Amino acid sequence: MRSGPLHYDPMDRATQADPYPLYRRLREEDPVHFVERPNDRGFWVLSRFADVFAAAGDTATFSSAAGLTFEDDEIARLGLAPTLVMMDRPEHTAYRRLVSRGFTPRAVATLEPAVRAFCRDRVRLITEAGRCDFIETLAGPLPTLVVATYLGVPEHDRSRFDEWSSAIVSANAAGDAVHGAVDAVSALYGYFTELVARRRVEPGDDMLSDLVRAEVGGAPLDLAEILGYCFVMIAGGNDTVTGLLGGSAVLLAQNPEQRRALTEDPGLLAGAVEELLRMTAPVQGLCRTTTREVTVGGTAIPGGRKVHLLYGSANRDPREFGPRSEALDLSRHIPRMLAFSGGPHHCLGAAAARLQGRVALEELLAVCPEFSVDVDGGRLAPGPFVRRYESLTIDAGR
Repeated sequence: MRSGPLHYDPMDRATQADPYPLYRRLREEDPVHFVERPNDRGFWVLSRFADVFAAAGDTATFSSAAGLTFEDDEIARLGLAPTLVMMDRPEHTAYRRLVSRGFTPRAVATLEPAVRAFCRDRVRLITEAGRCDFIETLAGPLPTLVVATYLGVPEHDRSRFDEWSSAIVSANAAGDAVHGAVDAVSALYGYFTELVARRRVEPGDDMLSDLVRAEVGGAPLDLAEILGYCFVMIAGGNDTVTGLLGGSAVLLAQNPEQRRALTEDPGLLAGAVEELLRMTAPVQGLCRTTTREVTVGGTAIPGGRKVHLLYGSANRDPREFGPRSEALDLSRHIPRMLAFSGGPHHCLGAAAARLQGRVALEELLAVCPEFSVDVDGGRLAPGPFVRRYESLTIDAGR
Protein backbone atom coordinates (compact mmCIF):
# COMPACT_ATOMS: atom_id res chain seq x y z
CA MET A 1 0.00 0.00 0.00
CA ARG A 2 1.46 3.33 -1.05
CA SER A 3 1.54 6.18 1.41
CA GLY A 4 3.17 9.43 0.31
CA PRO A 5 6.58 9.91 -1.34
CA LEU A 6 9.01 7.04 -0.95
CA HIS A 7 12.13 8.03 0.96
CA TYR A 8 14.44 5.80 2.94
CA ASP A 9 16.03 7.59 5.88
CA PRO A 10 18.13 5.04 7.80
CA MET A 11 18.64 7.48 10.67
CA ASP A 12 14.90 7.92 11.32
CA ARG A 13 14.05 6.33 14.67
CA ALA A 14 10.54 5.35 13.55
CA THR A 15 12.02 3.50 10.58
CA GLN A 16 14.56 1.78 12.81
CA ALA A 17 11.79 0.68 15.18
CA ASP A 18 9.72 -0.91 12.39
CA PRO A 19 11.50 -0.84 9.03
CA TYR A 20 9.50 -3.57 7.33
CA PRO A 21 6.63 -1.55 5.79
CA LEU A 22 9.21 0.74 4.18
CA TYR A 23 11.27 -2.23 3.02
CA ARG A 24 8.15 -3.58 1.34
CA ARG A 25 7.63 -0.30 -0.51
CA LEU A 26 11.27 -0.17 -1.59
CA ARG A 27 11.09 -3.68 -3.04
CA GLU A 28 7.86 -2.95 -4.92
CA GLU A 29 8.25 0.67 -5.96
CA ASP A 30 11.95 1.49 -6.22
CA PRO A 31 14.27 -1.49 -5.67
CA VAL A 32 17.33 0.55 -6.71
CA HIS A 33 16.66 3.61 -4.61
CA PHE A 34 18.80 6.75 -4.40
CA VAL A 35 19.03 8.67 -1.12
CA GLU A 36 20.10 12.30 -1.35
CA ARG A 37 22.00 13.75 1.60
CA PRO A 38 22.88 17.44 2.10
CA ASN A 39 26.55 17.01 3.02
CA ASP A 40 27.76 14.34 0.60
CA ARG A 41 26.92 12.57 -2.65
CA GLY A 42 24.23 10.37 -1.12
CA PHE A 43 24.00 6.61 -1.53
CA TRP A 44 22.06 3.89 -3.33
CA VAL A 45 19.89 1.21 -1.69
CA LEU A 46 19.30 -2.33 -2.99
CA SER A 47 16.31 -4.03 -1.37
CA ARG A 48 15.41 -7.12 -3.45
CA PHE A 49 16.99 -10.46 -2.61
CA ALA A 50 18.40 -11.23 -6.06
CA ASP A 51 20.06 -7.81 -6.35
CA VAL A 52 21.54 -7.87 -2.84
CA PHE A 53 22.72 -11.47 -3.16
CA ALA A 54 24.42 -10.75 -6.49
CA ALA A 55 26.10 -7.59 -5.19
CA ALA A 56 27.36 -9.34 -2.05
CA GLY A 57 29.05 -11.94 -4.23
CA ASP A 58 30.53 -9.47 -6.73
CA THR A 59 33.30 -7.93 -4.66
CA ALA A 60 35.13 -6.83 -7.82
CA THR A 61 32.28 -4.37 -8.47
CA PHE A 62 30.93 -3.80 -4.96
CA SER A 63 34.05 -3.25 -2.87
CA SER A 64 34.43 -3.29 0.91
CA ALA A 65 37.78 -1.49 0.84
CA ALA A 66 36.25 1.98 1.36
CA GLY A 67 34.33 0.90 4.46
CA LEU A 68 30.87 -0.40 5.31
CA THR A 69 28.96 2.75 6.32
CA PHE A 70 27.45 5.61 4.30
CA GLU A 71 30.53 7.80 4.72
CA ASP A 72 32.98 8.19 1.83
CA ASP A 73 35.90 8.90 4.17
CA GLU A 74 35.17 6.14 6.67
CA ILE A 75 38.65 4.58 6.66
CA ALA A 76 40.36 7.95 7.22
CA ARG A 77 37.90 8.87 9.97
CA LEU A 78 38.53 5.62 11.81
CA GLY A 79 42.23 6.38 12.07
CA LEU A 80 42.92 2.63 12.12
CA ALA A 81 44.44 0.14 9.72
CA PRO A 82 41.75 -1.47 7.51
CA THR A 83 40.33 -4.59 9.16
CA LEU A 84 39.43 -7.93 7.58
CA VAL A 85 35.89 -6.78 6.75
CA MET A 86 37.30 -3.78 4.87
CA MET A 87 39.43 -5.80 2.47
CA ASP A 88 38.82 -7.22 -0.99
CA ARG A 89 40.37 -10.20 -2.75
CA PRO A 90 43.12 -11.33 -2.82
CA GLU A 91 44.13 -9.57 0.42
CA HIS A 92 40.87 -10.56 2.11
CA THR A 93 41.34 -14.22 1.21
CA ALA A 94 44.86 -14.32 2.66
CA TYR A 95 43.89 -12.64 5.93
CA ARG A 96 40.67 -14.62 6.36
CA ARG A 97 42.55 -17.90 5.94
CA LEU A 98 44.68 -17.08 9.00
CA VAL A 99 41.79 -17.57 11.40
CA SER A 100 39.37 -19.77 9.47
CA ARG A 101 40.38 -23.03 11.19
CA GLY A 102 38.78 -21.83 14.43
CA PHE A 103 35.40 -21.35 12.74
CA THR A 104 34.87 -24.68 11.01
CA PRO A 105 31.80 -26.65 12.17
CA ARG A 106 34.07 -29.16 13.92
CA ALA A 107 35.98 -26.46 15.77
CA VAL A 108 32.80 -24.60 16.69
CA ALA A 109 31.27 -27.82 18.08
CA THR A 110 33.93 -27.84 20.81
CA LEU A 111 32.35 -24.66 22.21
CA GLU A 112 29.01 -26.34 22.92
CA PRO A 113 29.69 -27.65 26.46
CA ALA A 114 30.75 -24.21 27.70
CA VAL A 115 27.91 -22.47 25.84
CA ARG A 116 25.35 -24.91 27.23
CA ALA A 117 26.63 -24.61 30.79
CA PHE A 118 26.49 -20.81 30.56
CA CYS A 119 22.98 -20.81 29.08
CA ARG A 120 21.71 -23.29 31.64
CA ASP A 121 23.01 -21.11 34.45
CA ARG A 122 21.49 -17.95 32.96
CA VAL A 123 18.12 -19.61 32.38
CA ARG A 124 18.20 -20.62 36.05
CA LEU A 125 18.66 -16.94 36.94
CA ILE A 126 15.67 -16.06 34.75
CA THR A 127 13.45 -18.61 36.49
CA GLU A 128 14.62 -17.56 39.95
CA ALA A 129 13.90 -13.92 39.17
CA GLY A 130 10.61 -14.72 37.46
CA ARG A 131 10.86 -11.49 35.52
CA CYS A 132 14.10 -9.84 34.37
CA ASP A 133 15.94 -8.29 31.44
CA PHE A 134 16.57 -11.06 28.89
CA ILE A 135 19.33 -9.10 27.15
CA GLU A 136 21.23 -8.29 30.32
CA THR A 137 20.87 -11.80 31.70
CA LEU A 138 21.45 -14.04 28.66
CA ALA A 139 21.38 -12.59 25.14
CA GLY A 140 24.07 -9.95 25.75
CA PRO A 141 26.72 -11.78 27.81
CA LEU A 142 26.57 -15.08 25.88
CA PRO A 143 28.32 -13.87 22.70
CA THR A 144 30.79 -11.87 24.78
CA LEU A 145 31.76 -15.11 26.53
CA VAL A 146 32.31 -16.83 23.18
CA VAL A 147 34.38 -13.96 21.75
CA ALA A 148 36.51 -13.87 24.91
CA THR A 149 37.07 -17.61 24.58
CA TYR A 150 38.19 -17.26 20.96
CA LEU A 151 40.60 -14.44 21.85
CA GLY A 152 42.02 -16.25 24.87
CA VAL A 153 41.00 -13.62 27.42
CA PRO A 154 41.81 -15.08 30.87
CA GLU A 155 38.94 -15.64 33.29
CA HIS A 156 40.16 -12.98 35.72
CA ASP A 157 39.98 -10.32 32.97
CA ARG A 158 36.48 -11.19 31.72
CA SER A 159 34.59 -8.52 33.70
CA ARG A 160 36.69 -5.71 32.20
CA PHE A 161 36.43 -7.28 28.76
CA ASP A 162 32.63 -7.43 29.14
CA GLU A 163 32.47 -3.70 29.93
CA TRP A 164 34.59 -2.71 26.93
CA SER A 165 32.69 -5.05 24.62
CA SER A 166 29.34 -3.68 25.73
CA ALA A 167 30.39 -0.10 24.99
CA ILE A 168 31.83 -1.00 21.56
CA VAL A 169 28.83 -3.09 20.56
CA SER A 170 26.43 -0.28 21.49
CA ALA A 171 28.41 2.20 19.39
CA ASN A 172 28.75 -0.29 16.54
CA ALA A 173 24.98 -0.60 16.24
CA ALA A 174 24.91 3.09 15.37
CA GLY A 175 27.70 2.67 12.81
CA ASP A 176 30.46 4.42 14.78
CA ALA A 177 32.16 1.82 16.95
CA VAL A 178 35.42 3.80 17.21
CA HIS A 179 34.34 7.38 17.93
CA GLY A 180 31.21 6.33 19.79
CA ALA A 181 33.23 4.36 22.34
CA VAL A 182 36.62 6.10 22.45
CA ASP A 183 37.51 5.17 26.02
CA ALA A 184 36.50 1.53 25.57
CA VAL A 185 38.43 1.17 22.31
CA SER A 186 41.51 2.78 23.84
CA ALA A 187 41.37 0.54 26.91
CA LEU A 188 40.71 -2.53 24.80
CA TYR A 189 43.64 -1.84 22.47
CA GLY A 190 45.92 -1.22 25.42
CA TYR A 191 44.85 -4.49 27.00
CA PHE A 192 45.32 -6.53 23.83
CA THR A 193 48.70 -4.91 23.16
CA GLU A 194 49.83 -6.38 26.49
CA LEU A 195 48.11 -9.72 25.81
CA VAL A 196 49.77 -9.99 22.38
CA ALA A 197 53.18 -9.46 24.02
CA ARG A 198 52.36 -12.20 26.51
CA ARG A 199 51.26 -14.61 23.78
CA ARG A 200 54.55 -14.11 21.95
CA VAL A 201 56.32 -15.83 24.86
CA GLU A 202 53.41 -17.88 26.26
CA PRO A 203 51.28 -19.01 23.29
CA GLY A 204 47.98 -20.71 23.96
CA ASP A 205 45.30 -22.53 22.01
CA ASP A 206 43.39 -19.44 20.93
CA MET A 207 42.97 -17.14 17.95
CA LEU A 208 45.27 -14.47 19.33
CA SER A 209 48.12 -17.00 19.58
CA ASP A 210 47.41 -18.11 16.01
CA LEU A 211 47.68 -14.52 14.84
CA VAL A 212 50.95 -13.97 16.69
CA ARG A 213 52.41 -16.99 14.85
CA ALA A 214 50.81 -16.13 11.48
CA GLU A 215 52.52 -14.76 8.38
CA VAL A 216 51.20 -13.17 5.20
CA GLY A 217 53.55 -13.17 2.23
CA GLY A 218 56.35 -14.41 4.46
CA ALA A 219 56.03 -11.53 6.93
CA PRO A 220 54.48 -11.74 10.41
CA LEU A 221 51.44 -9.62 11.20
CA ASP A 222 52.17 -6.31 12.83
CA LEU A 223 50.43 -5.22 16.01
CA ALA A 224 47.88 -3.01 14.20
CA GLU A 225 46.77 -5.95 12.06
CA ILE A 226 46.34 -8.22 15.08
CA LEU A 227 44.40 -5.55 16.96
CA GLY A 228 42.18 -5.17 13.90
CA TYR A 229 41.16 -8.81 14.16
CA CYS A 230 40.31 -8.33 17.85
CA PHE A 231 38.19 -5.30 17.02
CA VAL A 232 36.25 -7.14 14.29
CA MET A 233 35.60 -10.09 16.60
CA ILE A 234 34.18 -7.83 19.31
CA ALA A 235 32.25 -5.40 17.10
CA GLY A 236 30.81 -8.09 14.81
CA GLY A 237 30.76 -11.18 17.00
CA ASN A 238 28.28 -9.84 19.55
CA ASP A 239 25.59 -8.05 17.55
CA THR A 240 24.37 -11.01 15.52
CA VAL A 241 23.79 -13.36 18.45
CA THR A 242 22.25 -10.72 20.71
CA GLY A 243 19.99 -9.60 17.87
CA LEU A 244 19.07 -13.19 17.01
CA LEU A 245 18.18 -14.15 20.59
CA GLY A 246 16.23 -11.00 21.44
CA GLY A 247 14.34 -11.05 18.15
CA SER A 248 13.69 -14.79 18.45
CA ALA A 249 12.25 -14.38 21.94
CA VAL A 250 9.79 -11.85 20.53
CA LEU A 251 8.86 -13.97 17.50
CA LEU A 252 8.37 -17.15 19.53
CA ALA A 253 6.26 -15.35 22.13
CA GLN A 254 4.12 -13.93 19.32
CA ASN A 255 3.73 -17.34 17.67
CA PRO A 256 2.90 -19.73 20.53
CA GLU A 257 1.74 -22.57 18.28
CA GLN A 258 5.11 -22.67 16.52
CA ARG A 259 6.93 -22.36 19.83
CA ARG A 260 4.93 -25.34 21.11
CA ALA A 261 6.16 -27.43 18.20
CA LEU A 262 9.74 -26.68 19.25
CA THR A 263 9.13 -27.61 22.87
CA GLU A 264 7.54 -30.88 21.80
CA ASP A 265 10.41 -31.68 19.42
CA PRO A 266 13.64 -29.80 20.27
CA GLY A 267 15.29 -31.52 17.31
CA LEU A 268 13.50 -29.00 15.08
CA LEU A 269 15.52 -26.12 16.51
CA ALA A 270 18.53 -26.40 14.21
CA GLY A 271 16.33 -25.78 11.17
CA ALA A 272 14.18 -23.26 13.03
CA VAL A 273 17.25 -21.13 13.78
CA GLU A 274 17.64 -20.53 10.04
CA GLU A 275 14.14 -19.10 9.83
CA LEU A 276 14.68 -17.02 12.96
CA LEU A 277 17.90 -15.65 11.47
CA ARG A 278 16.08 -14.83 8.24
CA MET A 279 13.31 -13.00 10.07
CA THR A 280 15.44 -11.15 12.62
CA ALA A 281 18.35 -10.25 10.27
CA PRO A 282 20.38 -8.71 13.13
CA VAL A 283 22.65 -6.98 10.62
CA GLN A 284 20.02 -5.14 8.59
CA GLY A 285 22.48 -3.95 5.97
CA LEU A 286 26.00 -2.80 5.21
CA CYS A 287 27.49 -0.65 2.47
CA ARG A 288 29.85 -1.37 -0.38
CA THR A 289 31.42 1.05 -2.88
CA THR A 290 31.13 0.58 -6.64
CA THR A 291 34.43 0.26 -8.49
CA ARG A 292 32.82 1.09 -11.85
CA GLU A 293 29.47 2.07 -13.28
CA VAL A 294 27.10 -0.86 -12.89
CA THR A 295 23.49 -1.38 -13.95
CA VAL A 296 21.14 -3.04 -11.47
CA GLY A 297 17.51 -3.66 -12.40
CA GLY A 298 17.78 -1.24 -15.31
CA THR A 299 19.22 1.57 -13.17
CA ALA A 300 22.79 2.78 -13.66
CA ILE A 301 24.80 3.33 -10.49
CA PRO A 302 27.95 5.42 -11.08
CA GLY A 303 31.39 4.21 -10.05
CA GLY A 304 32.80 5.29 -6.71
CA ARG A 305 29.40 5.46 -4.98
CA LYS A 306 28.18 3.91 -1.75
CA VAL A 307 25.54 1.18 -2.11
CA HIS A 308 23.57 -0.02 0.90
CA LEU A 309 22.89 -3.77 0.71
CA LEU A 310 19.67 -4.08 2.67
CA TYR A 311 19.81 -7.63 4.04
CA GLY A 312 16.79 -7.09 6.29
CA SER A 313 14.62 -6.33 3.27
CA ALA A 314 16.12 -9.01 1.04
CA ASN A 315 15.42 -11.68 3.67
CA ARG A 316 11.69 -10.91 3.45
CA ASP A 317 11.44 -10.68 -0.34
CA PRO A 318 8.49 -12.78 -1.61
CA ARG A 319 10.35 -13.33 -4.88
CA GLU A 320 12.77 -15.53 -2.94
CA PHE A 321 10.71 -16.79 0.01
CA GLY A 322 7.16 -16.97 -1.33
CA PRO A 323 3.93 -15.09 -0.64
CA ARG A 324 4.21 -15.58 3.14
CA SER A 325 7.77 -14.29 3.23
CA GLU A 326 7.03 -11.84 6.04
CA ALA A 327 5.48 -14.48 8.30
CA LEU A 328 7.40 -16.76 10.65
CA ASP A 329 7.35 -20.38 9.46
CA LEU A 330 9.74 -22.57 11.43
CA SER A 331 9.24 -25.45 8.98
CA ARG A 332 10.35 -23.33 6.01
CA HIS A 333 13.12 -24.77 3.83
CA ILE A 334 15.75 -22.08 3.30
CA PRO A 335 18.42 -22.92 0.72
CA ARG A 336 19.97 -19.47 1.06
CA MET A 337 19.46 -16.19 2.91
CA LEU A 338 21.42 -13.10 3.86
CA ALA A 339 21.54 -12.91 7.65
CA PHE A 340 25.31 -13.46 7.32
CA SER A 341 25.73 -11.56 4.03
CA GLY A 342 27.07 -13.66 1.16
CA GLY A 343 29.96 -14.26 -1.19
CA PRO A 344 33.55 -13.90 0.06
CA HIS A 345 32.37 -11.78 3.00
CA HIS A 346 29.93 -14.40 4.28
CA CYS A 347 30.26 -14.08 8.07
CA LEU A 348 33.19 -16.11 9.37
CA GLY A 349 31.39 -16.69 12.68
CA ALA A 350 28.13 -17.98 11.18
CA ALA A 351 28.50 -21.49 12.61
CA ALA A 352 29.31 -20.09 16.06
CA ALA A 353 26.25 -17.81 15.93
CA ARG A 354 24.02 -20.71 14.90
CA LEU A 355 25.36 -22.84 17.76
CA GLN A 356 24.70 -20.13 20.33
CA GLY A 357 21.19 -19.53 19.00
CA ARG A 358 20.27 -23.19 19.03
CA VAL A 359 21.68 -23.98 22.48
CA ALA A 360 20.28 -20.85 24.15
CA LEU A 361 16.79 -21.49 22.79
CA GLU A 362 16.97 -25.19 23.69
CA GLU A 363 17.79 -24.33 27.30
CA LEU A 364 15.22 -21.54 27.51
CA LEU A 365 12.37 -23.58 26.03
CA ALA A 366 13.20 -26.63 28.15
CA VAL A 367 12.66 -24.67 31.37
CA CYS A 368 10.41 -21.77 30.31
CA PRO A 369 8.17 -23.12 27.53
CA GLU A 370 5.49 -20.51 28.23
CA PHE A 371 7.71 -17.44 28.60
CA SER A 372 6.44 -14.02 27.56
CA VAL A 373 8.24 -10.78 26.69
CA ASP A 374 7.28 -7.14 27.02
CA VAL A 375 7.63 -6.12 23.38
CA ASP A 376 6.16 -2.64 23.84
CA GLY A 377 8.56 -1.95 26.70
CA GLY A 378 11.60 -3.30 24.86
CA ARG A 379 14.32 -0.88 23.81
CA LEU A 380 16.00 -1.30 20.44
CA ALA A 381 19.55 -0.12 19.84
CA PRO A 382 19.67 3.07 17.75
CA GLY A 383 21.38 3.04 14.40
CA PRO A 384 20.81 2.00 10.79
CA PHE A 385 22.96 -1.12 10.50
CA VAL A 386 22.11 -3.43 13.39
CA ARG A 387 18.68 -4.36 14.74
CA ARG A 388 18.89 -5.74 18.25
CA TYR A 389 17.26 -5.18 21.60
CA GLU A 390 19.29 -3.37 24.24
CA SER A 391 16.66 -4.22 26.82
CA LEU A 392 13.79 -6.71 26.75
CA THR A 393 11.87 -7.87 29.81
CA ILE A 394 11.13 -11.60 29.92
CA ASP A 395 8.63 -13.34 32.19
CA ALA A 396 9.55 -16.97 32.86
CA GLY A 397 5.88 -17.95 32.83
CA ARG A 398 6.18 -20.44 35.68
